[in-house]
Amino acid sequence: MEGRESRRLTTEEIEEICELAEEAARRHILSKMDWRRISSLNIMVEAGGKEELTFNVDVEVVLSPLHRGFDVNRLVDGAVKAAFKSIDESMEKYKCQSKR
Repeated sequence: MEGRESRRLTTEEIEEICELAEEAARRHILSKMDWRRISSLNIMVEAGGKEELTFNVDVEVVLSPLHRGFDVNRLVDGAVKAAFKSIDESMEKYKCQSKR
């Protein structure tokens, strides 16, 4: 994104980016796994930093005991990637630079 001037996001814009990223992670998981097979699903997207804005995505999935053979790590990795893709798209929408 060379040649673009970066700007600071408002608190509302950051909150929206976090919400969209959380939704993207949830959609990814539910596209791969029926929600009835999930005992617990926790998705947290946080943003912080003084000079540079940093996003952290934490996804935790616990499957019901009958579905323990499923590759949960792969599911979580895909959800995290979907969340960061959403963050990148939002940063582009707001015309902010992303250092990935």
